[in-house]
Amino acid sequence: MYQLSKLTKYFCIAIMGLLATVSHAQTASFPDRPVTIVVPFPPGGGTDAGARLIAQKLSTRWGQSVIIDNKAGASGMVGSEFVSRAKPDGYTLLIGNIGTFSINPSLYKKMPYDPDKAFVPVSMIAELPYFLLVTPSMKANNVKEFIAFAKANPGAVTYASSGSGSGPHLAGEMFEKATGLDMMHVPYKGGGPAAADVMAGHVNMYFSTVLESIGSVKSGKLKALGASSLVRSPAMPELPTIAESGVPGFDAASWIGIAAPAGTPPALVDKIAADIKAVISEQDTKQTLIQQGATPMPLSPTAFKARIESDRVRYAKVIKEGNVQVD
Repeated sequence: MYQLSKLTKYFCIAIMGLLATVSHAQTASFPDRPVTIVVPFPPGGGTDAGARLIAQKLSTRWGQSVIIDNKAGASGMVGSEFVSRAKPDGYTLLIGNIGTFSINPSLYKKMPYDPDKAFVPVSMIAELPYFLLVTPSMKANNVKEFIAFAKANPGAVTYASSGSGSGPHLAGEMFEKATGLDMMHVPYKGGGPAAADVMAGHVNMYFSTVLESIGSVKSGKLKALGASSLVRSPAMPELPTIAESGVPGFDAASWIGIAAPAGTPPALVDKIAADIKAVISEQDTKQTLIQQGATPMPLSPTAFKARIESDRVRYAKVIKEGNVQVD
């Protein structure tokens, strides 16, 4: 019996060693066929633009095609569910944003996957700050002047968003609470209609990602008063942050990052993360991200996981205190 037990032990050790060898070999040869990055949103947005840039760079680095597959719907949950069911071998990845990973779990009571168990974070790519935008005809030329204007007109100042529970909506909620303002939320079905009504002066204010708004700001169709991130946007470094404009600590930036299906081997996750960091560190990649309104910010799997979790806690509080509900 003792001999059998020893044989069983040695057999298990041998199997574990074999599996480790196979896993190492698979990681070393990855990828040996095309990789798919699922974007859970339509083409054209900030997440999609970042995905296409990273896909192009990874394709060059890996010598394999990296395909972008847009699977939009249900605030990113359609594409996310697809990836959650994919084989955890690194060949199907998900690129999401703060809404996908940190906001949706608190906003939706039922999700088609377990957000705590479905994915393993791989790497953050970049931060996407918002601009606080107003119509050019508004007399306020900075954040302090806008706050003074809003306080002088309690309940009459409006702010647009791309939809209830969206990042811009929650940024507005955070701004309202941080400043003690009393504003009215006006949700739209998408950022385009929201921005158009701010341009026309029908709504007073709107938080929009730098990517979506920088063209309108530079052309004079919208006026940017401040950036929502803790550091200034490299796309417009002359614009002060809201935090340095009388609202200390204000931080409502979005971000984009890549995750893999749960069960993906840690060594493979680390390899993909290292390759993503390498391509983001290339000067032309950084410059392109900045031109797109993003702040390059590659994070390791551990650091990205911590960012997802901290933002989830922060936004859960905003959603609860503001009684935010989806349309």
